[in-house]
Amino acid sequence: MSTARRSVSSGSPFEPRIGFSRAVRVGDVVAVSGTAPIDADGRIVGAGDLYRQTVRCLDLIQEAVEATGLTLDNVVRTRVLLTDLSRWEEAARAHGDRFTDIRPASTFVQVAGLLDPGWLVEIEADAVAGPS
Repeated sequence: MSTARRSVSSGSPFEPRIGFSRAVRVGDVVAVSGTAPIDADGRIVGAGDLYRQTVRCLDLIQEAVEATGLTLDNVVRTRVLLTDLSRWEEAARAHGDRFTDIRPASTFVQVAGLLDPGWLVEIEADAVAGPS
């Protein structure tokens, strides 16, 4: 197994400022950073709409995972950070739509807040290459 480190950038202005990568692959393991519901210009996608924001986060995670040579089928873990846990079913529906057959281990938690108060959700993911 190669231990070479490969970082993936989304082009977010937060990456150099904070000092992180959208995703990092080391060997067979890919870690995707907390992913917010933003467009290429950093604007919120789906303001006030938790389902749509969750879909956007998952789209960005898919792009990051694919940039490392893997697919969503390789995702083994997601962490869904919500600002309002009473709305968890909206995020769960989007997560379920995307991961119906993959069914990674997953955690939904409420947080006090995210970097932008308009973000209702942020999602992290881990993927592993190789046979499932």
